Amino acid sequence: MGFLDGLKEDLRFLGGFKVTLEQMARPRVTWEYPLEKKPKPVRLHGRHVLNRYEDGMEKCIGCELCAGVCPADCIYVRGADNPPADPVSPGERYGFVYEINYLRCIHCDMCVEACPTEAITETKLFEFSFTNRADAIYTKQELLVDDEGRPKDLPWEDWRPGDDAHTSAWMRATSPSGAAEYEGRVQWSGELGYGVRAPEGGQSGWRDDEATGVKSLREVLTLHLDDAERPPGERGLPGVLQRLRRRMKLQSQMLRPGNRRD
Repeated sequence: MGFLDGLKEDLRFLGGFKVTLEQMARPRVTWEYPLEKKPKPVRLHGRHVLNRYEDGMEKCIGCELCAGVCPADCIYVRGADNPPADPVSPGERYGFVYEINYLRCIHCDMCVEACPTEAITETKLFEFSFTNRADAIYTKQELLVDDEGRPKDLPWEDWRPGDDAHTSAWMRATSPSGAAEYEGRVQWSGELGYGVRAPEGGQSGWRDDEATGVKSLREVLTLHLDDAERPPGERGLPGVLQRLRRRMKLQSQMLRPGNRRD
């Protein structure tokens, strides 16, 4: 065995560092949470909201179906007769008391399925925590959207742009009972601040991904791809700089006075 062969044999252990050295040269995929967050799925089950019609009237009619179907027994509803002079909802009754105990809620969305008027839906907000048990029980005042149709922003919640868009998208299905002929047709009423939401797509050509917020899996996971798997315009140093600019833009938006939370 020659000198070079012996040296090669002695340095064979360096091959164990091959994977480590390869990863060191690749762009980092770490998210700088909470300044930067992953894109949220369209059908994410988060914090509930009580919706209103476009004329401002409440959609909840106090039927208590959501409370009856809840497997965690976390919803408490009591209905009351509408005042003839100043009705709260279009029906004979409205939700006088509405409470959700988030210490019990499992975000199954069965309440959304059971609601006959689409009064309750779930947003994409899932980052909210409490310092006491009382804050975990959301009342009607906290769940009901404001006069512009936007959810209430409570101090212990971290709302981001888009968290209130396309709420409970999976419930807003395109077809009753899965009938294909209903796919792509609007089957629900308009909401205050949003109007009539676009129908979800599916397998038909009626789908409108831009309107419904549906994103392809590759688009959602693009920041987790290795450099070789990224689109050509996002590879190498230009791609790193592009993602850095995007992150700095997001940080500057969060530091604006209107978005800061002291």
